Amino acid sequence: MEYITLNNGTKMPVAGIGTFLLSPEDAEKSALAALCNGYELIDTANAYMNERAVGRAMQKSGRKREEIYLVTKLWPSVYANADQAIEDTLKRLNTDYIDLLFLHQPCGDYEAAYAAMERAVKSGKVKSIGLSNFDEFNLPKMKDLVEKAEIRPAVVQVEAHPYYPQAELKSYLDTFGAKIMAWYPLGHGDKALLEEKVFADLAAKYGKSPAQIILRWHTQIGNIVIPGSRNAAHIKDNIAIFDFKLTDEEIQKIDELNKGVRYYFSSEEALANYAAFAPDFDAQP
Repeated sequence: MEYITLNNGTKMPVAGIGTFLLSPEDAEKSALAALCNGYELIDTANAYMNERAVGRAMQKSGRKREEIYLVTKLWPSVYANADQAIEDTLKRLNTDYIDLLFLHQPCGDYEAAYAAMERAVKSGKVKSIGLSNFDEFNLPKMKDLVEKAEIRPAVVQVEAHPYYPQAELKSYLDTFGAKIMAWYPLGHGDKALLEEKVFADLAAKYGKSPAQIILRWHTQIGNIVIPGSRNAAHIKDNIAIFDFKLTDEEIQKIDELNKGVRYYFSSEEALANYAAFAPDFDAQP
């Protein structure tokens, strides 16, 4: 495993497993398989409804808590009561602290929720805080929040891949040392991206798959990746990316693939729906 140093001085694994769209049963199996195969980072969220499953996987793995980097997210429906929401999240995960806590969406009372996360850092319940889906279209919201923040975000989680590397956002984040955590790091399984000639050539050179080449590109340019999978073989492959290193020239060739193509759009209507969506998170199995 390789690690990245965040702007608060803490270290974070650069690769982990995501649990988005995984049922509690699948999330538990995938997280357990990951932890038993060298992973240290697990990403979940209130809204994924699988936090308890991730907590069970952590317990079953036999790994010490300090060997696991746990990431979760607060959903907009709990922003107004975020102090209690953080307590509830800790209980669901069956842990005393969260390594990295995100605001999941840029809507609702996110300023109050961010202040609650800052309080949680001071009390030791959270180690680092960040923003999810505050992308370049929500940059004004992020800049305003960062300017007011006592503790600046350490990580920003957004869609990022070779077709959409988030160069403008990354330039802004560099001003205060925040890092990008990429979801859809493989371009949402887009065959056109995975079948680009540069990845085929590099896969042949290094004895890796195109997906592994892309994940390695991410980690070498400073991104954190969290590909999700239910497949045990894929889980093993997605972490087997640290036994080779792309050259600067090869990284440049991949950088040139930028097409400005993204697969997810967060419209104002979508943000309104997110703010209105308020499931009983404690009802998750």
